[in-house]
Amino acid sequence: MVTTAQDVRLIALSLPDSSEKPAWGMPTFRVGGKIFVSLADDDASIGVKCPKEERAELIAAEPGKFFLRAGHDDNYAWIRVRLAAVLDTAELRSILTDSWLQAAPKRLIAAHPELTGDTG
Repeated sequence: MVTTAQDVRLIALSLPDSSEKPAWGMPTFRVGGKIFVSLADDDASIGVKCPKEERAELIAAEPGKFFLRAGHDDNYAWIRVRLAAVLDTAELRSILTDSWLQAAPKRLIAAHPELTGDTG
């Protein structure tokens, strides 16, 4: 099963207080006014928030799935994900939730412990 741009949209908008807003001619999804995922113009990949120090390890582990857009992502805490390499919607949900957690306001994260695995 290949994950699609529609899967990205459905999952991203299912996360608390998320909204869709176009930017740079592409759909982006935001929480608290911050982008946490953007769809590429060909709908074949997404950009998600990712700490810079974790990017190299992800790319080394799964180079067919994760990549950087040279010259564009170098200075930002983002990584690209090839949708065709994402195993299923459960994996996509995990990737999008991780990105959402990096962008969401702390008060919103605290109100949704089910997204952090902290069920108290």
